[in-house]
Amino acid sequence: MSNVQTAETIERAALQLQPEERAKLVHSLLESLGELSREQLQALWLDEAERRDQEMESGKIKGIPGEEVFSRIESKYNK
Repeated sequence: MSNVQTAETIERAALQLQPEERAKLVHSLLESLGELSREQLQALWLDEAERRDQEMESGKIKGIPGEEVFSRIESKYNK
């Protein structure tokens, strides 16, 4: 199995977790990046931003307007 397939499999599984479990996982993953240099981290985030930009440009994914994003957040957490 390739790294991409593995990452996609892990992502699908992680998205099935409860919010608290996902938050713990995110925290753990972000902490593991602390071992990287500032330059390495910047390069990783730049690569991710460029990948997402290419997906948007190609039409592979669609963006969500900011107003809708904030509306969803407010309705989810302001109960």
